Amino acid sequence: MQKAILLFAIMVCQLTAFAQTDSTRHEVLLETTMGNVKLALYNETPKHRDNFLKLVKEGFYDGVLFHRVISNFMIQAGDSTTRHAKPGETLGMYSPDYTIPAEIDFPRLYHKRGALAAAREGDDVNPERASSASQFYIVYGSRMTDFQLDKAQERLNAKTQGKVVLTPELRKVYFEKGGTPHLDGQYTVFGEVVEGLDVVAKIQAVETDSRARPLVDVRIVKASLIH
Repeated sequence: MQKAILLFAIMVCQLTAFAQTDSTRHEVLLETTMGNVKLALYNETPKHRDNFLKLVKEGFYDGVLFHRVISNFMIQAGDSTTRHAKPGETLGMYSPDYTIPAEIDFPRLYHKRGALAAAREGDDVNPERASSASQFYIVYGSRMTDFQLDKAQERLNAKTQGKVVLTPELRKVYFEKGGTPHLDGQYTVFGEVVEGLDVVAKIQAVETDSRARPLVDVRIVKASLIH
């Protein structure tokens, strides 16, 4: 019996070591009512990667709505109660009863256009900046002028006590391609869109109500692991 227990322990250790050294760049396909979006998950954020993959494999995201959409900013999903939401109902209040420890890796991972990031509660109740178990957003943003980048840096200085600084390289990306730099260093970015950014563009441009819910539901029909 002791030998069997020891063997089991070794197997568990081996599986844990494998998870920690997983070098596969996993990809997830979101089939939505407005087109397909392919996401690549970062290995630099293994806790978020593994949690997202777990939920995808369980079918957690199948049928959920993009419940919060803001033009030139982002699209948000991950509240599983939205599958059967009624028109005009307030959404976005549900997430499984656990959080993911922050894996903020700025400036390597940042809020460029197409970034996949985890939603979370605000600093006042969540000073550790732990992420929601299921809610995520995909950045669209806008291309930034030097003036806008300077203003974004001012906001970052206030929010992060000057610890998050937009490098010349990041400013160039935000100038040429766009994004939401004022969120940098405060939310965990754990992946990016590799195909279907045009679909994200269409979704972020839909008409919404006063609470940023699309007037016509935009749904994730199915989320599946493709690699």
